[in-house]
Amino acid sequence: MMGTFISTQVRTKHGILEGVDSGNYLVFKGVPYAKPPVGELRFQAPQEPECWEGVRKAVRFGNRAVQDLPDADNPFTGRYAKEFYSDPEFIPEMSEDCLYLNIWVPKREDRELSGFPVAFWIHGGGFGGGYSSEMEFDGAAFCEKGVILVTVEYRVNAFGFLAHPWLTEENEDHVSGNYGILDQIAALRWVHEHIAVFGGDPENITVFGQSAGSMSTQVLVSTAETEGLIAKAVMQSGLSCKEEILATPTLEEEEEYGKLFVELTGAKNPEELRSLSVEEIQEARRKFDAKMLETGDGLVMVPNVDGKLLKQSVKETWKCGKLRKIPYMLGVVTDDLGAVPEEVAKKETGILMEECKRWADSCEKLGTLVYLYHFAHELPGDDWGAFHSAELWYMFGTYGRCWRPMGTEDQCLSEQMVTYWTNFMKTGDPGCADGERWEAYTRENPVVKRF
Repeated sequence: MMGTFISTQVRTKHGILEGVDSGNYLVFKGVPYAKPPVGELRFQAPQEPECWEGVRKAVRFGNRAVQDLPDADNPFTGRYAKEFYSDPEFIPEMSEDCLYLNIWVPKREDRELSGFPVAFWIHGGGFGGGYSSEMEFDGAAFCEKGVILVTVEYRVNAFGFLAHPWLTEENEDHVSGNYGILDQIAALRWVHEHIAVFGGDPENITVFGQSAGSMSTQVLVSTAETEGLIAKAVMQSGLSCKEEILATPTLEEEEEYGKLFVELTGAKNPEELRSLSVEEIQEARRKFDAKMLETGDGLVMVPNVDGKLLKQSVKETWKCGKLRKIPYMLGVVTDDLGAVPEEVAKKETGILMEECKRWADSCEKLGTLVYLYHFAHELPGDDWGAFHSAELWYMFGTYGRCWRPMGTEDQCLSEQMVTYWTNFMKTGDPGCADGERWEAYTRENPVVKRF
């Protein structure tokens, strides 16, 4: 056994970090994993962070990526504004300078020689919003189970996914867009290189995410750029296998959207594009989003097949049986893709679950295990049901931060889910919680764990 990890100071190759002792765990906030992507680095791949002298205080969350928070007056986004974005304590400043991550570390003596398993969380938000320090994300419950939690900030919307011929031409690999995914990879590499000094096992990293974070995870296990970095993966409410949900576009398709966006900015060349203020880009993005809403194009400015990061779409990767041979956990919630009666009536959850089952079938052919779940618990306090993102309060164990009148049933459900999730992160098998064993999904035994 290794000795107790109690120091709030750790030495990385870039300098010394000092975190906070929170009693049962340590937390390091706002850790830089790349240079600020500003000025000439706007619309560029992330660069190695600079070193610092002395001790860097890692006691506050870093800036959130540039975005508009959900509108409280909007009939759809208003529910999310109330649910997750209502407490200013958990809303950091917004800036292009946003490439930071946060680390929660158990203060326990029971880790193996190789260290604690690591959970690497990618937030959702349709690739247009969301951030790593949302109030529903916290590592305390994971630390209680002996798992390190890392949450990562990455560029979103135009800052993270703008593709354009100008940017493609100037790039040495002749690609553009995908900056947000490259951010995630840079953060993952940083964690793989440094997590041992925090008491973690670099060979036991589980990448997990929800919604756009799930789609990001799917990209990360589909690219050769992450070979050797991911031991397991969890994908919650988001698989981009069917065109109706999210087809991974080609670079050329994304460049066409990029041309329209750049026209709205008024920029005449890449230099002017990079010299625009954040607000000018934000204003162009709002106009662009309005046009996409009018045309019904749905999610654009998303990961693209550029021939470098992705050689083919994630759908083709799935169809060809070229999935990463690692354990997977996949699932949906009852009211996925919109918690309004009209959408639920269309049985949209069925579409997502069918994609999960197809993924599981492909994995079975490869000889790797998949665990499927369906979150059906209706949250108390209103009639939203089991809405998209509802499971986050429970699997992070943060239901106590929620405005809802959570009771004993909610507490028990949360404890069960935290146990399953952390078991999976330790071994690739969710195992037992409250005496209930979660079996792998196979065609002969199509088990879908219901919460």
